[in-house]
Parts: sequence; C-alpha cells; structure tokens
Amino acid sequence: MMIMAVAASNESPNRNTEDKTSARRQNEVNKKLKYISLAILVIQNASLILSIRYVRTLPGEHFYTTSAVVMAEVLKVLTCLVIILIQKRGNVKSFVSLLYDSLVVQYLDTLKLAVPSLIYTLQNNLQYVAISNLPAATFQVTYQLKILTTALFSVLMLRKSLSKIQWISLVLLFAGVAIVQVEQEGGKQKEAVTSANQNYFKGLVSVIISCLSSGFAGVYFEKILKGSSASVWMRNIQLGIFGTVLGLLGMWWNDGAAIAEKGFLFGYTPMVWGVIFNQAFGGLLVAVVVKYADNILKGFATSFSIIVSTITSVYLFGFHVDLIFTLGAGLVIGAVYMYSLPKPNSSTSSTSTSSSSHSKGGDSELDAFLPKSVLVK
Repeated sequence: MMIMAVAASNESPNRNTEDKTSARRQNEVNKKLKYISLAILVIQNASLILSIRYVRTLPGEHFYTTSAVVMAEVLKVLTCLVIILIQKRGNVKSFVSLLYDSLVVQYLDTLKLAVPSLIYTLQNNLQYVAISNLPAATFQVTYQLKILTTALFSVLMLRKSLSKIQWISLVLLFAGVAIVQVEQEGGKQKEAVTSANQNYFKGLVSVIISCLSSGFAGVYFEKILKGSSASVWMRNIQLGIFGTVLGLLGMWWNDGAAIAEKGFLFGYTPMVWGVIFNQAFGGLLVAVVVKYADNILKGFATSFSIIVSTITSVYLFGFHVDLIFTLGAGLVIGAVYMYSLPKPNSSTSSTSTSSSSHSKGGDSELDAFLPKSVLVK
C-alpha cells in the first residue's frame, strides 16, 4: 500500500506538469488564431470596399450591380450546400433529408427569414450605390453608423441595456461621422466626386439607409431566430434562397431590359469576379474565424480596417486627408473600440461565457456575424 501511495504521489506532479504544458500550448495556439482572425477580418473589411470602389470608378461601361448581388447569393448558397454535404460525409440521402426537413417541413421558420433577406438584398444594392458615389474612406467611416442603429434597435426591440461607456461611444461615433460629412461637403472631395459624374448626396443617402436597414435586419434576425437549432450554414441557405429570388426581381425591375440586351455577365472582368467572390465567400470565411475573436478584437479589426482603407485610398484614388477628416475618423475609430469593450459587470463572467460559447461550437458568435455573410460587405 505504501509503495502504491508513493507511486501515486510521484505521478501527480507529472500530471500537473503535463496539464500546464498542454494548457500553455493551447494558449499559444489560441493566440496565433486570434492574430490570424484579426488579419482576416481587417483584410475582408477593407478589401471589399476598396475593390468595389475601384471597379465602379474605372472608365468605360460597368457591370450591372443588381446581377452581381444575385451572383453572390447563388455562390453563397452553393458553397453552404457543399459544406453541409461534407458535414454529412457525402451521404446524399441524409443531405436531402436535412434540406427537406429544414426548408419544407419547417417552412414557417424558413418564411421568417423572408423579411431580413429582403432588407439585406436592398442593403447590398444600396451599398453598391453608396460606394460608387462616395470615396472609400468616407464610406468606411460613415458606414460605422450601423453600430448606432443596431444599438438603438436592440434597446427598442430586444430591451437590451447599454453601459455608460457604450452610450458615450455612440455619441462620439455620431459626432465623428458628422465631422467627416461636414468636411466632405465643403472640401475638395465633393468637387472630385462631382467631376467624376458621381453624386455625393445620392451616395450619402444610400449609406444612411443601408445603416438603418442593417441595424433593423440584424436585430430582427436575432429576435425571430432565438432558440432555433438551425446551423449557420442552413440559415445562410435560407437567406440566400430568398435573396436570390428577391435579387432577381430587383434586377428585372431596374436593369431587366439592358441585361436582356447585353447579357447577365456583361462587364464581368476578373476584378469584378474577385469582388463577387469576396462578397460571397468573404462573409462566410469571417463567420468561421470570428469564433476565435472576442468583441474587443472585432472592434479593433474594424478600426484598423478604416485606417487601411484611408491610407490605400490616398495612393489608389488620390484621396485627400486633412486635419478635420483625421479628427472625425479618429473619433469613429475610438468609438468603435470603446463600444466593443465588455460591460464592467460582465467582466467577471466573460470567461465562463466564452467557454460555454466555444463548447457549443461558437454558434452564438457565428450568429452575431451572420449579416457579414450577406454584406457587400
């Protein structure tokens, strides 16, 4: 008995050492994944806006944005179907059974997504209009108003409470965007936009409506799907089906005659395909990596992408950055970061919350980023 006790006492330090080593390795892996997630979020946020701006300001005839929205939805649905088929290990019978059950048997849950899908389709088209008429950096800064609209709709529709820091950050956000708009209205940018046959006011109205629709759709989406067991991929299929149908209707209404004459793929250059692939797959990629990123990291990624977009716009589009724009953009960047900070009373429970969300596969965080998968961006 004494020998067994001594052996057990010798094993326990070894186990503790092994546990500490494995925990240290896991922490290192998580740290690397966080940095990788940060890079992907920044690249996706900045590249899509810059690439859309680039292809929409090239000389010559342009592709039809309504067809690009439809094509992105089709690619997104096909990608999600492939992912689900892979999850079913290629079992076609199980795959078809899941689709039938989710889309047909539970048709009421599917119909619930018609409203957010309609809003997202409108939002995607409006963002093309906005980016086509606004400098990329101005759009990136102004589009952060979606944080304000989402917060307000969350308070009104979901009865959520905001901390004092979050309310202050929303005031700073609004002030920063207002400063940027005042500077743009009276500065050189308006002249540059007007000279390029672009309508600054049209772009501004489009981005504001897009922010309102984004905030409402995101909160409505969260409200109607609370407690739903559908996977993030199935939800994107449901959204994509409605998005494709509604996008086709919008395409027929707005560009039907022109597309009938010139073709659905008119103006599709390799760069345009790059935009569409980024639009379709970028959001899904973000949905995968975002479970490794906490709110602070997501806020930092958004802030950093504004800086990247501004710097790139200077060299790519000749964007002029002055002191007033820097002040406004700085307020927006700081506000985005402040809003992402955890509430003081929830800091103690953040560890348990994050661990439980990861144990569920990160579904809650994936759900929070679902709008990303249908965003122009």
